[in-house]
Amino acid sequence: MSILDDNTQPRRILILAAHPAPRRSVAGKALRRAAAEVEGVTLADLYAEYPRQDINADREQARLEAHDVIIFLHPFFWYSTPAILKEWQDIVLEHGWAYGHEGNALSGKIFFSALTAGGPETAYTPEGYNHFPVRTLLSPLEQTADLCGMVYLPPLTFFAAGHAGEDNRIDEHAAEWKGYLMALRDHRLDIEAARKLPLLNGQLNSLVKG
Repeated sequence: MSILDDNTQPRRILILAAHPAPRRSVAGKALRRAAAEVEGVTLADLYAEYPRQDINADREQARLEAHDVIIFLHPFFWYSTPAILKEWQDIVLEHGWAYGHEGNALSGKIFFSALTAGGPETAYTPEGYNHFPVRTLLSPLEQTADLCGMVYLPPLTFFAAGHAGEDNRIDEHAAEWKGYLMALRDHRLDIEAARKLPLLNGQLNSLVKG
């Protein structure tokens, strides 16, 4: 039975947080605090656990196997993730385990990115100065998830995060973030509808069932 069909147990959620200077990120700290308040969530700080980026593949694979939802929580660095998440993918997602012949350890697990971006949402449009939507820029992660048989959801993006402390948007976004975590945990999120969206932003009420 796939994770999309089995709703007899709460989903176990693993958040892999990656920020090389987390104390400087007001929005990032708020999202970590919010996630830590949700029962059933495991929050791992990769830079704290691996200060030399000497990632332990066995440990990380065991952690992935023990969870049903995998989330990258990170700032949007050069239209991608911080370096440690790329290193994590290179080391952990081994052929024969994550993909390839008999590599089905991640099959059916849900995956997406929750990220903070410096620019406003209008910057991530064909007319904006970044030219591409966030989901398009993260297409390597989407293809990686597909190759590993995972269920990919669009990113949840906190735009203009650098000004988050000035315009009182943190609490609203953190509440939406917590809402997604709880809905995923409790099998109340319409996964198939969510998969079709460009972003998860602003869609929580329409996607939550019951």
